[in-house]
Amino acid sequence: MFIEGLQMRLDKKFFHFFVFALLLIPIIELINPEAGKANESIAYRLKWLINVSTVGDVVALKQGFFARQGLDVDVKAGGPERDAIRELELGYAQFGVASADQVIRAKAKGASIVVLAQLFQVNPLQWIYRHGDITLNSITDLKGLSIGITYGGNDETIMRALLAQAGLNERMVKLSGVRYDYGPFLQKHVDIWPVYRNTQGIYLADKLAADGEQVAFFDPAAYGIRFVANSVVTSQKIFDRDPALVQRFLDGLLAGWRFAIDPANEKAVIEAVAQYERDIPKSVLRRQLAVTRQMIQPNPAVAVGHIDTKAWSQTETIMLQQKLIDSPVNVVECLRPQFAR
Repeated sequence: MFIEGLQMRLDKKFFHFFVFALLLIPIIELINPEAGKANESIAYRLKWLINVSTVGDVVALKQGFFARQGLDVDVKAGGPERDAIRELELGYAQFGVASADQVIRAKAKGASIVVLAQLFQVNPLQWIYRHGDITLNSITDLKGLSIGITYGGNDETIMRALLAQAGLNERMVKLSGVRYDYGPFLQKHVDIWPVYRNTQGIYLADKLAADGEQVAFFDPAAYGIRFVANSVVTSQKIFDRDPALVQRFLDGLLAGWRFAIDPANEKAVIEAVAQYERDIPKSVLRRQLAVTRQMIQPNPAVAVGHIDTKAWSQTETIMLQQKLIDSPVNVVECLRPQFAR
């Protein structure tokens, strides 16, 4: 009898606790509407491999900026066979990273793409050269030099735009095809070599410095060629169907980028990137990050993610002039600068 009575008292206590818990749930949800809800799964395809150029993307994930927006984001590395725009069209990803030339080519083929933010205000694509051997103070100084370009790449497009601007034709320079091997440049068979200033540029500068050689960089932007690099894109379908999701994703992403370029957060940022770049010393990662900061936000008065409409228009004009597209696509119609806040 004692055991049965004890059991009844325990059952009543459990029942009262259970009722109390049920009554408490709506109150918790009023205080925090997201409580108890599973984060929404999102696929985000990068343009290239994960490195310092994607530092804000990584930080948005690792520091929980996506999670605070109620999102479970799968940040996927890109590469030659991973086209973010194509994955948007196929529904394999909801958001991605693409350069302006990729957006323009896709739009020329009928793709419905929306550009939400421009991550790099300064294109990291530049040309490295030995400062002791060559002096480059103007585009015309390229005359007679051997110039590395990736045929079919945007560095070819940019270089041809530079040469046209200076009135130089292919007979006045020597264009040399670039592959993954730096040998032709290191062996001085090619005078200037295309690199991403914030990654490969630092690697090659260190390598030449070890041999007592100084380098400099030829920056197309210094001569008025502003070819837009990595930008955040989504499909028109997703943009129209769920603008709230678009805003939440972008808010989380840009918060990650703002955190990543703040020098006060350098230690945490380097640790996050080092998980993917295990073969690169942290001292080198810090230098890469320092250059990246200046390319993401060269002007503190301009917000991270700002879309440079004039640069987008210029990119389309260059592609038209080089017959990379058959007719204008009015790329500015794809731009949604109001979402980057």
